[in-house]
Amino acid sequence: MEVVAQVIETNQDEPGVSSRLDLAIVIVNYNTADLLRQCLRSVSECRGGVRHRVCVVDNASNDNSLDMLRNEFPENHVIACRTNVGFSAGNNMALRWFGFDGAPSGDDNVLPRYALLLNPDTIVPPDTFAAMVAFMDEHPRIGVAGPRVRRPDGSLDLACRRSFPTPQTSFYRMTGLSRLFPKSRRLNAYNLAYLPEDAVHPVDSVVGAYMQLRAEAVEATGLLDDAFFMYGEDLDWAKRIKDAGWEVWYNGQTEITHVKEAASSQSSKARIDFYEAMWIFYLKHYRQDTPWLLDKLITAGIVLKGGLDITRHLWRFCRGNSVQHSATQIADRRENSTQNDTQNDTQNDVNSRASDKA
Repeated sequence: MEVVAQVIETNQDEPGVSSRLDLAIVIVNYNTADLLRQCLRSVSECRGGVRHRVCVVDNASNDNSLDMLRNEFPENHVIACRTNVGFSAGNNMALRWFGFDGAPSGDDNVLPRYALLLNPDTIVPPDTFAAMVAFMDEHPRIGVAGPRVRRPDGSLDLACRRSFPTPQTSFYRMTGLSRLFPKSRRLNAYNLAYLPEDAVHPVDSVVGAYMQLRAEAVEATGLLDDAFFMYGEDLDWAKRIKDAGWEVWYNGQTEITHVKEAASSQSSKARIDFYEAMWIFYLKHYRQDTPWLLDKLITAGIVLKGGLDITRHLWRFCRGNSVQHSATQIADRRENSTQNDTQNDTQNDVNSRASDKA
């Protein structure tokens, strides 16, 4: 898919490759100014001597994100897009600014040692960067790694360690069997819920909210696939990197906090993007080897589940707006009634005074 975007603002400084960075931190933002502020504050408080640099790509936010970045975090590089180019394309813009171009350069020393995809709705504890860099330094065959990811309520974000959504795994997930048997190695292979949260083990994929990649793995396999607008790009990238011979690991010994879906929770388009990503991933990696009948069942399953999900989302959205509209109308009527009563009382008072004077 061709992505056309016009960069309307970018700091013109260079990423500082004279002293090789340990970590090139890439953040794509869309209307999450307050959460982005918290994220950048947590990044600025990191410890452990990790040399890092931040590049924020703003996807045409209409809140005060750009003003906040200019005024509060002038040290960070900012690329402001005129249009929302999506998560994959936005990350790729920042990765290219750091020197990752998707083709072997022949001189990896000019690149940061690791690239990090970091969501704007995350909070990174001070020691996480150092722990993750040390972890990957100790295991040179790891191409991708991610920490334990917690939700604000303390629960585990299940997407932080996953198996690939093969046709079989997807069937168990879409039929609800994985929820009925969360500790089953076979039926809940996708979320790996049978493994301890603090374990350290190989997985198929980690989540794009914190996805740390070795420079050599990125250069060997290329950048993110722009066909994935918002979802699925992390799974696709992990599969391509793993297929190239690199390892993917989950490190439950360190963690971050992730609000999750801060920019998309109220968007019906986001639900469409989710199911489109599911189809694109299946088309790229599994459809060619899937028997005809199973392929038709998978296609029907994605369409039916996606259609029901989107319909349910739109119904709640419309119903919520209807209730809100009705409440607003009732409030307006009450306000008008109060104003009319006040006007009538005032007029009666005037008439009464005039009658007294007469």
